[in-house]
Amino acid sequence: QVQLVESGGGLVQAGESLRLSCTASGSIFSINDMGWYRQAPGKQRELVAAIFSGGSANYADSVKGRFTISRDSAKNTAYLQMNSLKPDDTSVYYCNAAIVRTVGGPRERYWGQGTQVTVSS
Repeated sequence: QVQLVESGGGLVQAGESLRLSCTASGSIFSINDMGWYRQAPGKQRELVAAIFSGGSANYADSVKGRFTISRDSAKNTAYLQMNSLKPDDTSVYYCNAAIVRTVGGPRERYWGQGTQVTVSS
């Protein structure tokens, strides 16, 4: 079994910052990419940021320059530093990871349970 557990969400005012954490636990051989998605009510889930095993990262245009994704491979943890938050950033944020559980095994994607981020104006 593999679990992704997110933390760090909350209620902040516009312009403030939050840092989300996502830790993978369980039977893990390796983790390829880890990413953050978000979904607001009535909208589709969208990619916010992703970081790959080599350290490169991708960002949604809407968060470039404000959000930074990072990872601590030794801790199987990814972080999302969110600065200059806007009301439009209000969503449930989900962690996603591509994980290989055993040597030679398939790469499978896992999701966390989500953490609410609310930004008031």
